[in-house]
Amino acid sequence: MPDSPSDTANPAFPAATQACFDGQPTAIVERDGVRYTLLGTAHVSQASVDCVRAAIATGDFDAVAVELDAQRLQALDDPDALARLDLVRVLREGRAALFAANLGLAAYQRRLAEQLGVEPGAELKAAAREARARGLPVQLVDRDVGLTFRRAMARLGWWTRMKVGSGLLAGLFFDEEVDGDQVEGLKQGDMLEASFGEFARENPVLYEVIIAERDQYMAARLRDTPREAPGAREVLAVVGAGHLQGLARHLAGDTGEPAAVQAGLSTVPEKSGIPWFTLAPTEFVLGGFAGGFWRGGAALGGDLVLYWVLLTGTLGAIGCALAGGHPLSCVAAFVASPLTPLHPALASGTVSALVEAWLRKPTYADFMALRDDVQSIRGWWRNRVARVLLNFFLTSLGTAIGVWLGGARMLGRLLG
Repeated sequence: MPDSPSDTANPAFPAATQACFDGQPTAIVERDGVRYTLLGTAHVSQASVDCVRAAIATGDFDAVAVELDAQRLQALDDPDALARLDLVRVLREGRAALFAANLGLAAYQRRLAEQLGVEPGAELKAAAREARARGLPVQLVDRDVGLTFRRAMARLGWWTRMKVGSGLLAGLFFDEEVDGDQVEGLKQGDMLEASFGEFARENPVLYEVIIAERDQYMAARLRDTPREAPGAREVLAVVGAGHLQGLARHLAGDTGEPAAVQAGLSTVPEKSGIPWFTLAPTEFVLGGFAGGFWRGGAALGGDLVLYWVLLTGTLGAIGCALAGGHPLSCVAAFVASPLTPLHPALASGTVSALVEAWLRKPTYADFMALRDDVQSIRGWWRNRVARVLLNFFLTSLGTAIGVWLGGARMLGRLLG
């Protein structure tokens, strides 16, 4: 195994195969009777697409592995898959923010395609299609993108999570040209890393989750080749150039059981200790009400409760209304907002968005037009899918403002 990516030059391959790799970073690792040819690609390069197709066409490989998970491959192969999404289920499972982040990633990829004339990840799509066309086993070796996102968010502080999330979501609202540094990063690195922008370059935790962990995960997946593709002895692994060195190192040197390695990298670490950030608002609100009744009896306690309900409920309903929510969605926001700090399952944004999705069910046309509509401000209110997401975020924002203002008023009355 080479210590660093290099052009493949192995006499076991015919000259025609050698020629496919000219100018492309590669590495070869032999392990457990299988020889893995790791081909480092640029996610926005037609040359990488041509190289992948030519390499598979030689017939020298028994199986092909690609840096994709099932969700990303489906998005590349079947753009209509979005139209079959169960939006209500997404909301019930608390995945609205993740869905919005995926939309931000899709919008970023679209801008790249329009700017550069090459579909991001086209070489990975070509690898899967060419392999299937020739009846070769295809291994999807990357970790699920949603899991990677959740692991990254779980390890970041609250403020950094807000910055990263807002940066991803900003891509839905602003159709800016992708800068040169990001394009160069895609030629040498990784799609997810480029999507996170400067945060991934400056934050060691993000780099570890987005790049280093996936190197280890993909190496474990490749070591499963004898089980997933029995009889395969020559495997072509098509991965972003940024993964080449780390993947080769883990593939050659890791000794842990592949299944155990994958399992360890497929969980979202739970926060240790007492979740004070979640419990503190509940304790403050309930303590404030109790303090009001204790200090001022029913008059002060009742006043605090009434003010809290009216303020948080009204601001939550206003947020829903600003999102163009149905009147019944606004009522749901008003009812749920005062209860949001008391029980996470009653989050006002989720409740109002569920009611909105139930009353104004998104159509097939809404899903198909989603990527175009979110490129304009007006489109967010016109598209029913986007409007449900707006409902979730603006109702949550209105409730949050109400909680802060209501808490300040409660504290002032108790200390005054």
